[in-house]
Amino acid sequence: MFAQTEELTDLNRELESRGAAERVQWAFRRYGSRLVLSTSFGIQSAVMLHLVTRIIPDIPVIFVDTGYLFPETYRFAESLRERLNLNLKKYHPLQSAAEQEALYGRLWEQGVDGLERYNFINKVEPMNRALTELGAEAWLAGLRRSQSSTRAHLKVLQVQNKLQKIHPIIDWSDRDTYQYLKKNGLPQHPLWEKSYVSVGDWHSSAPLTAGSKPEETRFSGIKRECGLHELSGQIDFQI
Repeated sequence: MFAQTEELTDLNRELESRGAAERVQWAFRRYGSRLVLSTSFGIQSAVMLHLVTRIIPDIPVIFVDTGYLFPETYRFAESLRERLNLNLKKYHPLQSAAEQEALYGRLWEQGVDGLERYNFINKVEPMNRALTELGAEAWLAGLRRSQSSTRAHLKVLQVQNKLQKIHPIIDWSDRDTYQYLKKNGLPQHPLWEKSYVSVGDWHSSAPLTAGSKPEETRFSGIKRECGLHELSGQIDFQI
């Protein structure tokens, strides 16, 4: 069932012309129980959680809890879990926050190399473990081209670390996501009201200010991606 390069091109041509719900339905028909959904419980995460679980109610929803999330994120996650009856699969780093800081210091303050190590320990490794333990062959994610320059050229269907990655709302604008939330009575992350346009860990997320770009609100503008959605492959760190 794994799409090779030539088939990938044909499938993307077909999927590009379809709507978000049709893309989810296609993925479920093709991958069935080997399909998972990931969420960060970020600003507009309710869109994908609602869209996908209307079609696949019991889909495993992977949530990587770094241990550094905002209190508002944990409360938001619990409210959506209850409201949408999510089949939530929570994964944590192998090392606690306290252990990491004792051994390595504050990695997020140590430039690009420190950030990459931090992201591998807290995000990439737990996600890879989740995908392996759940037997996933395909992964639904809520990336959108309009979110940043690093996502501007993503396809509906991509290959990442030998998995199929499907982006149902890749061509949605901010307006599209807002209208979906409004139409379905869904909430945005509470930090939206405090000018956050992207929310991850408390130490690496900042509100949008005058003159700044949305992608500069993460990791002090040093990096946009946390490693989970980089197609170049894994970073090989030992933990």
